[in-house]
Amino acid sequence: MKLENLNIIIADDHPLFRNALRLALSNAFEKTQWFEADSAEALQGVLDQKETPFDLILLDLQMPGSHGYSTLIHLRTHYPDIPVVVISAHEDINTISRAIHYGSSGFIPKSASMEVLAEALNAVLYGDIWLPKGTQIVPVSDDPTDKMANRLSDLTPQQYRVLQMFAEGLLNKQIAYDFGVSEATIKAHATAIFRKLGVRNRTQAVIALQQLEMDRIDIS
Repeated sequence: MKLENLNIIIADDHPLFRNALRLALSNAFEKTQWFEADSAEALQGVLDQKETPFDLILLDLQMPGSHGYSTLIHLRTHYPDIPVVVISAHEDINTISRAIHYGSSGFIPKSASMEVLAEALNAVLYGDIWLPKGTQIVPVSDDPTDKMANRLSDLTPQQYRVLQMFAEGLLNKQIAYDFGVSEATIKAHATAIFRKLGVRNRTQAVIALQQLEMDRIDIS
């Protein structure tokens, strides 16, 4: 069965890479509609297009606003029917293992050829998990990072966006303006975020989010 008439999102902050990826895959995936996002916020904006049934998300773990695995965790919690494939320049076994542990349907190194990339996406679209040849997944222990990942998954999409804005250093009144709501509403979101993450204030919440950045994680 040939895969066509798909809706695929490329979420990566490098426009040249997005363009090259889309052009390279156009022959393998005919009649596909491509959507692009250069940040976690832009990705959410694309996903908010409720009328579009998305078939796949290609996700860079380090684009602005992602904080490593946090966007992957958010996607798997709130969009479980859309498979996510991580495409990353980080090809170490720890990164791959965490990505699969947090729900990615595949992991493709950015160094992979376009033939391998097309093969991987076909496998995922048919329901398989795709990994680089010879990859041996390392079990992820129930460590503080994993516990924080579970707490992060409890946030609603709006709470997650507020947390991202906290990480950007925005004030409550700035966030309220962007959302078109009152400061009291943002304070209510903040209270819920702190409770779900098990922290007391914005600073601790941002530190908790940063725990999911790849350069802060190790698997022993």
